[in-house]
Amino acid sequence: MRITHLGHSAVLVETDDARVLIDPGNFSDSWHGLTDLDAILITHSHPDHADPEHLPALVQANPQAKVYVEPSIVLAEESGSFPGIGADDLAAGEQVVIGDLLVTAVGGQHAVIHRDIPMIGNVGFVLRSEGQPTLFHPGDALTAVPSGVDILAVPMMGPWAAMKETIDFVREVGALEGFPIHDELLNDRGRGLIYGRVDAMTSTRMTDLRGGSTHEF
Repeated sequence: MRITHLGHSAVLVETDDARVLIDPGNFSDSWHGLTDLDAILITHSHPDHADPEHLPALVQANPQAKVYVEPSIVLAEESGSFPGIGADDLAAGEQVVIGDLLVTAVGGQHAVIHRDIPMIGNVGFVLRSEGQPTLFHPGDALTAVPSGVDILAVPMMGPWAAMKETIDFVREVGALEGFPIHDELLNDRGRGLIYGRVDAMTSTRMTDLRGGSTHEF
């Protein structure tokens, strides 16, 4: 399984028979212009995970790609918030097959930002392929802990996050390897601090994929 971090929460996953992009949001532009995608997966509706301005162009450039999203995004599309993406909902507990990948949605709700901010939906995605490591991208929630995860995309910082919760989440998932996502709110010093703590205080071996690096797990 080849993984490329394309900025913030945008992650490109490639296997022998699948090429999947997760969370093309507006905190990064490295995913702009991608082609030959088999699927686009979106964990929730916040624009740093689903860029309403550039997502339609990505879909148009990949007419063969299926778009699977947290269910409320389909309603948003119908209301005009995400015009022209042609998405299918993928609720927690549901699965789809994309090439040689089995994608399972888990969770259901976004992490609490503040009690006065309405809750929205969020699904994490577990990607499995026979003979390949299993990847978990949680989106913006630390509550779902699927079993058998080998690689964890670790959210570094958000308005809903605290480092103590991140460390406990990484420990609970227990993946062998991990890499940072959701890190565009951090400067280099802050990012290095949290990265170092997660690497030192959990059993998960962290790999830095910043800058569009591709790593084969």
